[in-house]
Amino acid sequence: MSPNDNPGLPPAAACPICGKPAAARDHRPFCSARCRNIDLGRWLKGSYRVETEDGPEGSLDEEG
Repeated sequence: MSPNDNPGLPPAAACPICGKPAAARDHRPFCSARCRNIDLGRWLKGSYRVETEDGPEGSLDEEG
């Protein structure tokens, strides 16, 4: 039985870090604990962010 034979589960997607199939349930959407930890590290370092024109909250440039 392959991971895609079970109609209750979505098909295995590619790992967003390395591109391998994410077959293990414990690490989804990643393929392994290593890729899951790499992603966590990127979040903690601030690598994933959306650039805006707004300044930081409470900046001194705001009047009022």
